[in-house]
Amino acid sequence: MPTYKAPTRDLQFVLHDVLGVDDVYTSLPEFEEVSPDLIDAILEQGAKFCEDVLAPLNESGDEEGCQWTPEGVKTPAGFAQAYAQYVEGGWPSLAADVEYGGQGMPNTLGLCMSELTGTANWAWSMYPGLSHGAIKTLEEHGSEEQKQRYLTRLISGEWTGTMCLTEPHCGTDLGLLRTKAVRNDDGSFSLHGTKIFISAGEHDMAENIVHIVIARIEGAPEGTKGISLFVVPKVNVNEDGTLGDRNALNCASIESKMGIKASATCVMNFDGAKGYLIGPENRGLNCMFTFMNAARLGTAVQGLCHAELAYQGAFNYARERLAMRSLTGPKNPDGPADPILVHPDVRRMLLTQRAIAEGSRAFLFFLALQGDIIRAGNEEQAKQADNLMALLTPIAKAFVTELGFEAANHGVQVLGGHGYIREWGMEQIVRDARIALLYEGTTGVQAMDLIGRKVLGSGGKLLMDFTAIMDEFCQGEHPEQVAGYISTVSALKDEWLTLSLSIGEKAMQNADEAGAASVDYLMYSGYVVLAYFWAQLASTAARLLDDPARAADADFMRAKLMTAEFYFKRMLPRAQGHKLAIEGGAEPLMQMPEALFAVS
Repeated sequence: MPTYKAPTRDLQFVLHDVLGVDDVYTSLPEFEEVSPDLIDAILEQGAKFCEDVLAPLNESGDEEGCQWTPEGVKTPAGFAQAYAQYVEGGWPSLAADVEYGGQGMPNTLGLCMSELTGTANWAWSMYPGLSHGAIKTLEEHGSEEQKQRYLTRLISGEWTGTMCLTEPHCGTDLGLLRTKAVRNDDGSFSLHGTKIFISAGEHDMAENIVHIVIARIEGAPEGTKGISLFVVPKVNVNEDGTLGDRNALNCASIESKMGIKASATCVMNFDGAKGYLIGPENRGLNCMFTFMNAARLGTAVQGLCHAELAYQGAFNYARERLAMRSLTGPKNPDGPADPILVHPDVRRMLLTQRAIAEGSRAFLFFLALQGDIIRAGNEEQAKQADNLMALLTPIAKAFVTELGFEAANHGVQVLGGHGYIREWGMEQIVRDARIALLYEGTTGVQAMDLIGRKVLGSGGKLLMDFTAIMDEFCQGEHPEQVAGYISTVSALKDEWLTLSLSIGEKAMQNADEAGAASVDYLMYSGYVVLAYFWAQLASTAARLLDDPARAADADFMRAKLMTAEFYFKRMLPRAQGHKLAIEGGAEPLMQMPEALFAVS
């Protein structure tokens, strides 16, 4: 299993130097006391917990997995104890509302902790990870009574939360749900139905689990217009806040999965379970998007986590494993062979992993910073930030997880036969990474959201808002060393707009054109967005390389510039392949009659 070393130096570079969070927080009254020293102290303490406590449980948790019993789900050895330490350290409350027991830190710092815990042990991180969405949902849509009763305990970490959407007969198409809610005389509802794929739906790490559940109230309209949202505790909560009797819900089974085996994925039966309406009736899906968007960004982080962990493991192996000689002559003349790190193709895979991880980190933390601006900025700032998140979240969720899975596969390839053997840990990363492309909306679902709702549905406004930011960046002052990257990003920005307009025009004649273009369009967009962030990383690194006060960081900055060159010359050209596929149109996909699919 790769030994995890938290990338605190890179996190500090992204936060302080590239994104300039210190200046942003100074301008936001809610965060004006969040100093650089405080940020760095939080990162260092979080890194220590993840390296020393969580990472050692990653392999053993995968080997042991979760065990279902009639009394509940048992998590792997050490998981509950690690969670107790996590709660004792105050980590669940880091970025939550002060009024309900939170520390009021920025969302960006919460996402830092999510990256650190997720890379150290993704399966473990899912237990507290689902609570973040439940917290955000109750903060934004819950009644004051619900906040006092449930939110405070979720924020403290005493209880954990889940999101209950999917049912056996419907996944993405939530309008088909059958779970029903029956009104009770006391204002509560009794929920009846079955939900599947419920991460952390049952476990032994906390004394109560708060389920956020969508259901249809009896008599409500069919489809998504009749969906309402409910808070349903595993154990009922008395008026004084103490725990009462067990609610009428249970975990019928846990899934036997390809990966993240230490995370309990549950089938949950609601047999008249008492629940309470969150927000207005029949507006549940609108409220649930708060949870879903938080979960989508959290899932995007999974792509980053697996790229980082796979890179660390592959690099450490590549510099020690001896095989053959360098094409340009021995580099280890006193040994029987050279380290495989000297071989161009091994370097191609390592640099691909590194470019994915470091570029994605800048991208995702930019999005987290927009969340801070929405939370603490003025109305105009919040609106702009919300528009940016609307456009970029589907790209982040789908593109970063697709590339994270690619990075995980490179990790296996670098190790060769050892990569295929469980004890080395690389195949676990592949198995754990694969689900990220599926849950919280598959790549295809995110792609249709991007092209259909966010780009064409906004008349191009959301896209033009972001390309205006790209243009402003390109028009700024940059070191001569990165001038080529800046001109490339400027040209891509124009091409992105032209390509989007072309798809829209074709879709007006044939709606299938949008669907046929969607995934290639998302991937094209992802490579363009990552080019923008790699240009920022490179420009910042080149500037700091000439700063005598940062002389100690010279090697770090040189490595950043070399990785940027790799991205622009060896990865960004992939965007043109996606553009050509889009221009191939819908006909090659749609012309074959159904009957011919069966012809072999």
